[in-house]
This record gives sequence, structure tokens and C-alpha cells, in this order.
Amino acid sequence: MLDASAAFGVVPDRFSSLLDESGALSLENYFTVARGQGDNLPLEMTKWFDTNYHYLVPELGPDTTFKLVGTQFVDQFNEAKDQGFVTRPVIVGPVTYLALAKPADGAPAGFNPLDLLPAILPAYVELIEQLGAAGAPWIQFDEPALVNENLAASATELADALSAAYEVLLAVPQRPQIALAAPYGGLEDQFTAVVNTGVETIAIDAVKGALPTAGIDLSFVTIAAGVNDGHNIWRANLESKLAVLEQLETLGAKDVTVTTSTSLQHVPYTLDNETLLDNELKSWLAFAQEKTVEVVTLANGLINGVATIAQEVQDSKDALSRRAGAAGVNVLAVREATAALKQSDFSRESADARRDAQAERLQLPALPTTTIGSFPQATSIRKARAAHAKGELGTDGYEQAMRDEIAQVITLQEEIGLDVLVHGEAERNDMVQYFAELLDGFAVTENGWVQSYGSRCTRPSIQWGDVSRPEPMTVRWATYAQSLTRKPVKGMLTGPVTIMAWSFVRDDVSLRETANQIGLALRAEVNDLEAAGIAAIQVDEPALRELLPLKKRDHADYLDWSVGSFRLSTSGVRVDTQIHTHLCYSEFGEVIDAIDGLNADVTSIEAARSRMEILPELADAGYSRGVGPGVYDIHSPRVPSVEEVQELLELAVKSVDPALLWVNPDCGLKTRGYEETNASLKNLVTAAVAVREQQGA
Repeated sequence: MLDASAAFGVVPDRFSSLLDESGALSLENYFTVARGQGDNLPLEMTKWFDTNYHYLVPELGPDTTFKLVGTQFVDQFNEAKDQGFVTRPVIVGPVTYLALAKPADGAPAGFNPLDLLPAILPAYVELIEQLGAAGAPWIQFDEPALVNENLAASATELADALSAAYEVLLAVPQRPQIALAAPYGGLEDQFTAVVNTGVETIAIDAVKGALPTAGIDLSFVTIAAGVNDGHNIWRANLESKLAVLEQLETLGAKDVTVTTSTSLQHVPYTLDNETLLDNELKSWLAFAQEKTVEVVTLANGLINGVATIAQEVQDSKDALSRRAGAAGVNVLAVREATAALKQSDFSRESADARRDAQAERLQLPALPTTTIGSFPQATSIRKARAAHAKGELGTDGYEQAMRDEIAQVITLQEEIGLDVLVHGEAERNDMVQYFAELLDGFAVTENGWVQSYGSRCTRPSIQWGDVSRPEPMTVRWATYAQSLTRKPVKGMLTGPVTIMAWSFVRDDVSLRETANQIGLALRAEVNDLEAAGIAAIQVDEPALRELLPLKKRDHADYLDWSVGSFRLSTSGVRVDTQIHTHLCYSEFGEVIDAIDGLNADVTSIEAARSRMEILPELADAGYSRGVGPGVYDIHSPRVPSVEEVQELLELAVKSVDPALLWVNPDCGLKTRGYEETNASLKNLVTAAVAVREQQGA
């Protein structure tokens, strides 16, 4: 999305000075738009459909102009061609680009970015002409907006925009052939509209989406069948995938080709880089390189007959059979525990009773200040972790280094004047991997990196079996931190939905079953933290919105089990133990009821980039418990001024009762440096004190 914005010379007015004479962004300024500069906030960042990848949201208004600037897409095509590869440029399509954009500040009420379709199409036409002149035989336009029912645009608006857009794009003389891809879900009712555009190829997600029905004339179009899951890492059942391909062949398309359901950016590169994974587990997996081999194998079977790939088909069946019978995949005690769950396991006492008891126990001021959990992971921490992993630093030495860092973080927070402290999570390599290494049923990779946003990558864990907690995971670190201060220190856990969303979860049991298994493991941890004297426990669920299904018919079931697993984790505590949660970088308006349904005592949410736009929606929904809207964006290195934070808090108190308002950053501080963190948190505390005084609190 940012590539498209840069290619079409589209930046908010606050960054217009960064454009050169041609209207283009330098690489340095490209990053400035993404990260912010001085008082200029960066573009809003949010999740890309139902993945853990993030995109930067274009800000458009009725006066936005589009002009193709630079030649970056052609340059990339030529770079590959010079090395002997003729590639298919992949570009976000015009309908999806506009449907995922947001109205810029100052845009009139009712403005719809899709209204700009006639204005943006000439830039796309020029891009097609550029690539055609460079010799590109194909262009792929990604239009995943067509499968997403959670957007502001209706299905009818999207279909009308699609028809208008591709009537223009396909009329370009001597153009490359066009493939239209719709990953992450089924086209279903939009399939006819896509066929009617006349594009040469339609790429469908045949993993999450239903197959097209008979009765549509497909004789002029190729169907690129995304039968191999690009969103997860399990080895394909080649026999069942061939059956799907054969069914598609009966629909009368000009041709059927084989591909993955999504791009492979969501899975690691290759299993060849994994030397420590159990060999049996590896035989059940396929990363990007192995998935490509599976695609080629399936294509060979489709073209030349299943007999030509008989050995590969048998190998995949054997691997699936071994996986089903492996120890730890099905654990009787775990299954019995989830089967025995009762409604009372998912509920707590009334919010009013909890609020009074917690106020008495915690003795906090109005607008209490806190952070989300992690503090900067300095070079010394990373070196100690690496040395411990290599055996160069013993466990005693490593743990002492972590205790030293925790003590420093506690002292720093007290000096800054924060009200509720955290231990900083020095001992954690990652907010999911840390728990995956301590829970049964998970494995971790050495080099299984995938992109999360910008240049930041994450290494998802692999949930391969039934999940349980062999022993406490966080209690000794939390109690050590609490022993260093009289102020409350939050216990910090990652919630079941986020552990699932940021791992590769198994595909042989329901998501509900997996969520409840993780929920029970975390419930035991929460209870142990409470028993150890921890008065506030945060169970983070930043991925709650991320997993929301793209089809509305699936929302109710998802919200039931996802919210239920959080409540299962947190409902076993006393009324005076305060439960926090954290959500970030999503369109929260779509899950307002779920936020309320979590029944947490305090919910912190990303709100700085969007300037508190979620708070009126929460107020309108009747949300009546503690809320901590993030007052500065930790994904940017800029330090917010006192005035900036105070302005956001003053916006917040217009929608939130000050008695319910907390003050915190948008997210954890792990990726930031100490110098900027110290300055930012001091400004946060100063602004909170000023607004307390304004409110007479």
C-alpha cells in the first residue's frame, strides 16, 4: 500500500515538503512517511486482512491528485530480467487501494475514497503502459478487498468499482495480460463480477474460499487455483488437493493452473535452514520453498496424470498418518479438561464489585500512568541471551543479568513517576515464543522469520500438539520485580488468541479447542500470579481483531470462542485482582462488543495514530470499565511533546469518564532505545499530571 502511495505521489499534506520536483519520495523520505518526523505523525498502521502483516493506511480527500512518479515497478522488473528472470509484477489493485484508504483529516462527512476511482485510473493506465513497454507479459493486480465483508464499502460498491476500473485498464492498447488475484477468502458472490471484467486470469483462494459454481462462462479465462495454503506451514495432502483441481477442471475454464492461496510472505523461506527441529515434525511441514515444490508437483499431476506423481502423493499420505498418531498430538488429560468446562469457568463477579475492591487494594490516583509491558531490549540483553544459547554463559549468570536489568527498569519507572510498573520482560525473546518454549505442544524455529511491518520481522512458533503448562512460567520474575518496589507491578502474559494468531496453529482440530487448551494453561498461570501476591495481571490480546473472519457469517462463532478463551484465562481470580488487557493496530470499531465482552478491568488500545477515534465508539457502545488509549506511537522513534500528549488526553476525556481513563503508550517498548523511551515517558507523566489538575482529580 505504501509502495502504491509512493508510486502515485500520494502523501498527506503534512509530508508534502518531502516530495521532490517530480512528486516522488526518496527512500529516506519513504521511511519518514512511515515513521513520522518531528510533530508530523506517521501514516496510521493496521493489520492486512486476517494476517499479522501490517500496512500503512493512505489518507485521501476529495482534492487528492494521483500522478505516476518514478519508475520503481519497471526498475524492479528490469532488474530481474537482467538476471535472466521474466517476472510478473504484483501491484495492489485500484479498488483495494481505495477501499483500504481512509478519509484525510478535513475531508467532508460522507466522503468515500472509492469516489476517487476516476482520478486514480489514469495513473494505473500509465503504469500498465510502462510495464508493457518494458516487455512484461503479465501484470498481477491484487484485489483482496473483494473477499472482505468487514470494509466500509458494500459488496455492491466494490462490484461497481471493479467493473468501472477494469473496463478502463483492459482497454489499454498493447497491454500485458492481466491476472486479478483475490486472496484470503472466497470471492463467492463477487466471482461473477470478476469474470465479467474480462481479465485473462483469476487467482482464487481455494483453501479458505468455496469453489466457483457451475453455470458461469469461463471459456475465456484461466483459473489460478490457490489450493496450497500460503498462510500456514503444514504439508499439503496432495491427494485431496488434486481432487479440488480436478473439480475445477469440470467448470469449463480455458485453463486451470496451480498456485498458493496467498502470497508466501506469510510463511518462512525454507526448512533447509532448520537444523534443530525434530526430524519427524519437519516431515509434517512445508515452508515457502517446499510449498513451491508442492505446487509444481500438483501441476505435473494435473497435466500428466496422477500416476506421474504417485510416490509424492503416497509420501504426503504417510506423513499425515504419522502426524495423526504421534505422541503429544492427542493428549487425553487435556481433551478431558476442555470437555469438562462449565459456563461458570468463563465468568467473574460484577464490574462494580471489582472496581471498588481494586480501588481499595491498589490506591491509584486518577488517570493512572503505566506502560504496556516490555522495555527496550538493550544490546547487553541480546548479547547475554546469545551467549547463553551458545553455552558461553551459564544459566546462573544469564539469570543474574536478567535480574539486574529488571532492577534497573523498576528504578527507572519509579524515577519517572509511573503509577503501575512492569518488570520490562528482559527475559523474553518474544511475547509468543517465550511462552511457546514453556508450553507443551509447541516447537520453535531457528530461522523461521516472516515480515510483520516495515523491516520488522517475527518468528512464529509452531503449535503441533495438545497444549498444557508443565510448570509456572512468569511467577518468579514477576515476584522478584514486585519485591523491589511498593508500587504495584503488573504480571504480564500473552493471551490465547494472540498466541494462536502469532503462531502457526495446527489444522487438525478446531480453533475453539486450541483456544480453550491455551486458555486453561494461562488460567493456571494467572492463579499462580495472584497467589504470589501480584495485584494486577495483564493478559495481552493485540491480535483479537486480526483473526476476525472476513465473512460476516463467521463472526459470531469466532467472537464466541476468542472472547471465551480470554475469559477462561482470567475468570479464576478474586474481585480485588485487577485484570488488564491490551489491543493494538486494528480497526477496533468492528469488535466493540468483543472488547466489552472480554470483561477486563482495564483495556489499553492503540489510539495515537488515529487520534483517539475509537473512544467515541466505545462511549456510544456503553463501555464502562477502565480504558487506556495509547497517547504516543512506539513504532516511531520520535519523542512526543508534553503538549501533544496533553492534547490527546484532552480529546480522550471528552469521550471517557476521567475516573476510567488510564495513560499509557500505544504498545510495548521493546524495539525502542532507552534515550527516547525515558524522554517520552517523562512527557507522558507530565501531561497526565496536567490533565489531572484540569479535571480537578
